[in-house]
Amino acid sequence: MNRRNFLRSTAALAAAPLFGHASSTNALNIPKGKAEHCIFIWLGGGMAQIDTFDPKALGDPQANPKKAGSAYPAIDTSVPGVQVCEHLPRTAKLMEHVTAMRTVNHKVVDEHAFATNIVHTGRMISGNVTYPSIGSIVAHERGAADPSVPAYMLIGYPNVSRGPGFLGTKHGYIYLTDTQQGPAGFTRPEFVTQQRMDARQKLLQPLQHRIPDDSLMADYETAQREALRLAGPDFMRNFKLDEEPAELRNAYGGEFGQRCLLSRRLVQAGVRFIEVSHNLNFMNGTGWDTHNEGQAAQHLLIKELDAAFSALITDLRDKKLLDKTLIAIGTEFGRPAQFDGRGGRGHQGTCFSMVLAGGGLKHCGAYGVTDELSKQVLENPVSLPDFHATIHAALGVDPTKELMDGSRPVPITDGGTPVRALFS
Repeated sequence: MNRRNFLRSTAALAAAPLFGHASSTNALNIPKGKAEHCIFIWLGGGMAQIDTFDPKALGDPQANPKKAGSAYPAIDTSVPGVQVCEHLPRTAKLMEHVTAMRTVNHKVVDEHAFATNIVHTGRMISGNVTYPSIGSIVAHERGAADPSVPAYMLIGYPNVSRGPGFLGTKHGYIYLTDTQQGPAGFTRPEFVTQQRMDARQKLLQPLQHRIPDDSLMADYETAQREALRLAGPDFMRNFKLDEEPAELRNAYGGEFGQRCLLSRRLVQAGVRFIEVSHNLNFMNGTGWDTHNEGQAAQHLLIKELDAAFSALITDLRDKKLLDKTLIAIGTEFGRPAQFDGRGGRGHQGTCFSMVLAGGGLKHCGAYGVTDELSKQVLENPVSLPDFHATIHAALGVDPTKELMDGSRPVPITDGGTPVRALFS
């Protein structure tokens, strides 16, 4: 190679992007949706896709040897050619507003916490970086739709996987576990008047000014200031579910359904991202982690999900909010078609289902094709970064944008590409 050709080649190499997905051409071609809010329903434990949104031929855990397959018969839906399990009859009638992403996959199946983290952040746990959750990224990029409410709320138990990571406390969540009481500590005692609150804040101000900007105390002070801003009757009024018609509350169902109803009220109040955890109390003994005997009562979870999910879709549609609100159903991994020794199922990451609904997307009932045992992807694989990129794009967030961890740029997704088939 002569000197001129060498210089031309090295110049081209220097101009090329470090990662193939980060090209400006790709960034310009990212679809941009019109959703304003996201309700992220979390099914902790690992929902069995073969028993819910990707049904296959019936199996038999009682046979000798056990026959691999779905635990329940499949039923038709409002989308021709798309079926779901028989315990999702209400959802089946609304599948024109839904896409079951049947080919989501990852390789973290042995440990629930690691899998929960990768589904929430789109990345593996790192020894030197705490990556932000999808909720915190949306809060960072879009903020609250109304400044009188938080950008990000969690109805469930807190942990680091749902947190802001390197984005800092300002972009974390406000959480609650009781839909009736709302977040703890946001209701002032009756004897503490607004005048007394103002006096207390005035006393705090000289101390707050001494806090270094880039310190843990500064993060704490930010959280404290936000809590003081939200404390009081205006914000807490959003948690008065008894203001809703009894017929609507009954349609949503039990405890989980009331959380979903609350999420709709929070959308109306201006909260940008709400995560709703299902089955905090393990109504079937194991939650969605259906090893061994947990499988026997799995249908109770599916029925509760069906009632709440379908009511949420219908309620948002009736209030002209469905196109503005993306509903996502996430879980840490799926389940194999084979039954274990006591009739349950193990873990599977080669393919599993997560779900999107509403949000102004072009829904098709189901996306992706799996084999006869819902074990391998045959068509249209969806990586977790792709799933995250689809949610971000639906909310008008560029998934290729770089956030800053100190001086280090970190793309919003780890090379994720939105599923273009869902965008007009």
